[in-house]
Amino acid sequence: MKPLLRSLAFACCAAALAACSVLPDKPVRATQYDFGPGAVAVAPLPAAPLPPVVLADIDTTSTWDGAALLYRLGYADGHQLRPYAQARWSAPAPQLIRQRLREQLARQRPVLEPAEGAALARAAGAMPRVLRLQLEEFSHWFETPSDSWGLLRLRVTLTENTPAGERLLAQRSVAVRRPAPSADAPGGVRALAAATDAAAEEIASWLQQQP
Repeated sequence: MKPLLRSLAFACCAAALAACSVLPDKPVRATQYDFGPGAVAVAPLPAAPLPPVVLADIDTTSTWDGAALLYRLGYADGHQLRPYAQARWSAPAPQLIRQRLREQLARQRPVLEPAEGAALARAAGAMPRVLRLQLEEFSHWFETPSDSWGLLRLRVTLTENTPAGERLLAQRSVAVRRPAPSADAPGGVRALAAATDAAAEEIASWLQQQP
């Protein structure tokens, strides 16, 4: 009887171990990225800052409105967007880009939210100009399996509100690419962050040139 019990116990243990071996592994949580902390010290506005501007929310399609970190294999099929499986942005890409642009513009002038611009218009009787952006491309582009860069393309529009409605003042496209230090998700993040910083500087310079 005892040998039989031992055999049954052994069989049960073996079955339990076998069941454990086929259980799925604990899912790996995707690594989250952003553009870094930005400037460590915030510089004060100049003594005579430029006129305030309202920075609208960035307009985009559903492709870029999520938190996926996207890449293209230009050497294979550049028309196909692919998401990195284990890497995501900490917030939707348009929000990260807008925050970086706001930081850059705020070095030269007050930057207002749309609601703040409306409140200022009611109080002062004059509506600040509005800066609008359309996100057209934001991806890690691979020219070859080892050579890649971060690619950002924006359409920038400056408008003002008049009694007759919104009036177009100026518009331009901004396309920036920066080399990736490595052919993987962390390299793509660094390249896209650098491209965003460069685009923000270009937009700030362009805006300053507007009459």
